[in-house]
Amino acid sequence: MSPQGGDEAGPIRPGEELPLERLDAWLQARIPGLGGPPEVSQYAGGASNWTYRLRYPGADLVLRRPPAGTKARSAHDVVREHRLQGALRPVFPQVPEMVACCEDESVIGAPFYVMRHLEGLVLRRSLPPGLELSPGIARRLCLNAIELLAALHRVDFRAAGLESLAPGAGYIRRQIEGWAERYRKARTWNVPAGEKILAWLRERMPSSERICLIHNDFRLDNLVLDRADPSRILAVLDWELATLGDPFMDLGNALAYWVEAEDDFLARSTRRQPTHLPGMLRRREVVEHYCRASGLELENWPFYEVYGLFRLSVIAQQIYYRYHHRETRNPAFRRFWIYVHYLHWRCRREMRRSG
Repeated sequence: MSPQGGDEAGPIRPGEELPLERLDAWLQARIPGLGGPPEVSQYAGGASNWTYRLRYPGADLVLRRPPAGTKARSAHDVVREHRLQGALRPVFPQVPEMVACCEDESVIGAPFYVMRHLEGLVLRRSLPPGLELSPGIARRLCLNAIELLAALHRVDFRAAGLESLAPGAGYIRRQIEGWAERYRKARTWNVPAGEKILAWLRERMPSSERICLIHNDFRLDNLVLDRADPSRILAVLDWELATLGDPFMDLGNALAYWVEAEDDFLARSTRRQPTHLPGMLRRREVVEHYCRASGLELENWPFYEVYGLFRLSVIAQQIYYRYHHRETRNPAFRRFWIYVHYLHWRCRREMRRSG
């Protein structure tokens, strides 16, 4: 989760400092004209990879590295994320410009990559001071975001050299079993087992799947917007989970974060993007517009919706697991176990509604 330009980076969290002398020497040897040393700050929005802004006299950069402590290696592979974005940018221009990548953990204690900072807006839970989104602009932003997701799903990943990114076929089954295993490994005493949800997903698994390039974390707060026209999308951020998979599962993942103005208190309290504003589409409208934009026919939407909610519960639990075991002391994660309970309740509610 790497904000760029919409909310300013701030002080570095205790325990997450960069070894600046070694980092600066590494960057100076590879990027001409930096000057230095850089002014370093950290973005507070991320619950996954740690993201820093490095302001040099000659360049404005963003650094991404995995968090400390126990983690799902595939979910924090910044080297893979760097390579994917470099291959994708020529065919999907809404990708940040990559600058350098380091696999040598002796430099800062973990692999990392550096990209160009992109000036623009990133919409968080609250709009930046002075910004207002009219209902018309909010609606256009939603429509543009959905159409951009559909465009990503149409990318010829073979022509981009990304056919080896993931196995592809069998994606749906692998996801169900993979997230089940991740949840079991990260489960703490104070969260539910989730086995009934998993059994329901296995029973209703679609018999066919489409394989395309998917983002796997597509949200409004992962988009950089044009300051002059906030409905115009300049770039998509956070490609760490991108893979070859089913497009409707990507949509289900995106809508797990989508909070409407009429949703219950717990949903509203966890909202992280301004999807509640007048003009923003409802979840049902998002699904309908995606089908129009992609030309794909949808069956069995409840499966994708429940999958997205369960997957989000696993992500929340993995983050809470790190807090529970004192691998991070970020106070924002202290009550994530309550959110896990809530997401499982949402899953069971959608299961009942689907019959």
